[in-house]
This record gives sequence, structure tokens and C-alpha cells, in this order.
Amino acid sequence: MDFEPAFSILRAINSAMIRVLHNPRCATSRKGLEYLRTKTDDFEIINYMANGLSREIIKEILLKSDLKPAELIRTQEEYYRKFLKNKNFNDDEWIEILTQNPKLLKRPIVIGKYKAVIGIPPENIDSLV
Repeated sequence: MDFEPAFSILRAINSAMIRVLHNPRCATSRKGLEYLRTKTDDFEIINYMANGLSREIIKEILLKSDLKPAELIRTQEEYYRKFLKNKNFNDDEWIEILTQNPKLLKRPIVIGKYKAVIGIPPENIDSLV
């Protein structure tokens, strides 16, 4: 039995579900987005710096990536170094911090139907396409 047509349909359905949380001012985010473009052109770009981050999308990322909220934090950001470094926060507090300070989110984050990855290095994206 030839399963390739069914696999092609499943790949098309999954690729259509790809969303990229992207910060156009970030070189790492741009690099990840360009890498994704070499794999597919069927994705939605979400400029979370302009549109903000909701608790729901952060929870979706956490669920699909199996990461903890603290693992999504860019610790090299000035805000982190000044106000958050060496402090203990629970998961809900980290989620709230991310919603209030979207610049702290590692990027790009690529979200598929069942999985999400941080695109650092860009090859991490391969598991979604």
C-alpha cells in the first residue's frame, strides 16, 4: 500500500498550522525566519513586539515545547539583568512577566500543530517541517 499521498496531505495540514513569533529587529529571529523560508512558505508571522503576548499563546508554547516559562526568558536583556536576575518566580509569575515584557521572549519561536520550538539554532525548526 502506498502511504505517500496520505503523508503529503498530513504534511500540508501540519505546515499550514505553523506560526512564527518573530521580532523583526532581532538578527537571530530574522535568521530563523529565513531558515524557515528555505523549508516552506506556508506559515503565519506574528510580530509579538507590536501585538503583545497573551497568556494563552505562552501556555500553548509551553505545552507544545515541554519547556518551563523560565526557559523562554532572554537572560541577556537589560530588564532581566536589572530587575529579575537572581530572583525566584513561579511559573505563573514568569508567564505574567513575559506578557508584560515581550522583549524577554527568546526568538524566534515556531509553533506547529503539535509541537513548538525555539529557533536557536535555526535547525531546531526542522522538527516542525
